[in-house]
Amino acid sequence: MDTLVSMKVFRHVVEAASFVAAAERMGMSAAMASKHVMHLEQQLGARLLNRTTRRVAPTEAGREYYERVAQALTELDEAGQAVGAASVVPQGRLRVSSLTAFGLRHVMGAVADYAADFPQVTVDITLSDRVVELIDEGFDVAIRASPSGLKSSSLIARPLATAHIVLCAAPEYLRRHGVPKSVADLAQHKFVHYAGASAAELAPFAEGHARPKPGGNLIVNHLEALRVVLLQGGGLSMLGTEVIGDDIAQGRLVPLLVDELPPRELPIYAVYASRRHLSAKVRSFVDFLAERFGERALWPGVEEIREAAARAVPPAPPRPPGKPA
Repeated sequence: MDTLVSMKVFRHVVEAASFVAAAERMGMSAAMASKHVMHLEQQLGARLLNRTTRRVAPTEAGREYYERVAQALTELDEAGQAVGAASVVPQGRLRVSSLTAFGLRHVMGAVADYAADFPQVTVDITLSDRVVELIDEGFDVAIRASPSGLKSSSLIARPLATAHIVLCAAPEYLRRHGVPKSVADLAQHKFVHYAGASAAELAPFAEGHARPKPGGNLIVNHLEALRVVLLQGGGLSMLGTEVIGDDIAQGRLVPLLVDELPPRELPIYAVYASRRHLSAKVRSFVDFLAERFGERALWPGVEEIREAAARAVPPAPPRPPGKPA
């Protein structure tokens, strides 16, 4: 017999003081209700009810058991109602992991608006460029980017936006060191290296190119830190427009060699565990991000990148003789 059903029968018997009334509530015969109570008594090794022809009353052990069973069944019912409601109404704690630079520039504003629209959801967001283990680490949603796409068969990846990886430098650097005209020229330039994305950084040195060895004596592990160095004229590097889109649009950074090194797509995804039994908080959050990022341009597109590259800053004219450098 199902012990949980037996516990429910016992509760109804005590509350109604009748096997017949309890059986009606449970949709079974009085004889079956009696068998369920006997099943509990055999399991517990204690008599739970005193039965007479006129009434049914709990024994001392039965009263103690009833109090605990009633509380446990109430909590189970409330848990079921909460889970059922969570599949319809967004509520509860939503744990999100996001790329750091993209999170600072784009996700945090969206999260603030989402939290205002869904006050029953507590958004717990972690900014990190580490690829988190979604299920093992207890995250509901992760926002990730990958030039080659996401291939995990156990996760659902919903596209949110597409950035582009470009080679770029600040106008000040180009005035001092000149604008590279070909990939071969890059051997004469200073690179700022990103410790976390060697594949993107080494893209200019792929098959078919002159393969100059990247120079430079600075390595950083944070895309925003890399951006700061570039803005100060510290060298060239590969960065995505999700980080430097505004800088390109405003002329603070210049895309380089866009014909030899076309901007590479960098898809950005919201990743979650499964479409089956997806909670309302996850569904609503992913839908919110997709709508927000899908309806507007977050950064320059390929044509705007090419136009910005065409405006590359020429080297400064030579100083007249006798003028200090």
